[in-house]
Amino acid sequence: MKDYKKILVVINPTTDHQPALARAVELASKSNAEITAFLSIFDFSYEMTSILSSQEREAMRQGVIDQRIAWLESAISGFSSKNLTINTEVVWHNRPFESVINFAINGEFDLIVKSTHQHDKLKAVIFTPTDWHLMRKSPVPVLMVKEHDWPVAGKIVCAVNVVSEDDDHQTLNGKIISHALDLAKKFSANVHLVNGYPGTPVNLAIELPDFDANIYNNTVRMQHEQRVQYLAQAYNIPLENCHVEEGLPEDVIPELASKLDAELVILGTVGRTGFSAALIGNTAEHVIDSINCDLLAIKPDGYKSPLEE
Repeated sequence: MKDYKKILVVINPTTDHQPALARAVELASKSNAEITAFLSIFDFSYEMTSILSSQEREAMRQGVIDQRIAWLESAISGFSSKNLTINTEVVWHNRPFESVINFAINGEFDLIVKSTHQHDKLKAVIFTPTDWHLMRKSPVPVLMVKEHDWPVAGKIVCAVNVVSEDDDHQTLNGKIISHALDLAKKFSANVHLVNGYPGTPVNLAIELPDFDANIYNNTVRMQHEQRVQYLAQAYNIPLENCHVEEGLPEDVIPELASKLDAELVILGTVGRTGFSAALIGNTAEHVIDSINCDLLAIKPDGYKSPLEE
C-alpha cells in the first residue's frame, strides 16, 4: 500500500480537544508524514447582510477567517515539534464535506482523519452527517477517530467480503488487509479477519419440508471459513486470527471489535449515494455508531467521487 505521507485532519471548531489531530500526529511520527489541519467555516448571516457591499461582506468573512486561523494555530501549538510539520488551512464553505474532499483530492492527500461521535438516528436519515458524506464520497481513505488508545500489541480488525469472487471484491479485500498490515507493523499490532455469513432463510425451511437447515447452515459457514482462511494464508495472518460468525456484518463486526477490544476496524465502502443510501445506509455507517474504536473506510481502486464528475 501507499504510505501515509500527506495527512489531512478535519478540525472540530466547537472544542479545543482534538482527538483526530492527536491520532494524526501518532501516524505521522511513524512515517514522517506532513499534516494539514483543515477547518471549514460558514456563517449564513454574513451572506444575508444586504446593506453591505460585496467588498464589505468579503472583509467581514476574512475577519472571521483570520480569527479562526489564530485559534487553529493555538490549537496545534501543543502538537508541534521540530520533527513534525503541521500546516493550517481555513476555508469559507457552506458544505464542509465538499471542501474537505476537494481539498484532499487537489492536494493529493493519502488519508483524511476526523473525530466522530454518536449520531442521532432520526437526524441521520434527514440530515446526513459530514462523516457519512466523507465515507460515501471521498476517494481518499477516511479514518474516523474515537476516544480509544492504540496500545502496543493492540488488535486491528479487517472486515472482509468473501461472498463474491469477482476481481473487484478480491482487490478491495487485499487493499484492506495491506493497510492493516502496514499499520500493524508501525504500531506492533495484530491483524484479525472478520466475516459474517447469513443464517438459513426462514422461507426455505417452511416451503421445503425436506430442507435440512443445519446442513445448509454448516455448508455456508464452511465456505466462508475456507475463503477467509485462504485470505489469511495469502497474507501470512495466523488462522486463529480468523473469525467467521453467523449474522449481518453490521452486527458481527462491532461484536468482535468489542470482544477483542480492538483499536481499529478497517472496511471497504462502495460509496452508494442518493435516496437508497439515506434509507438503507452502508455497512460502514451502521458499524461506526456501534463500535468504540477507530474506523478506517477504504474505497475500491478506480472509485471516482461524485464531486469529481
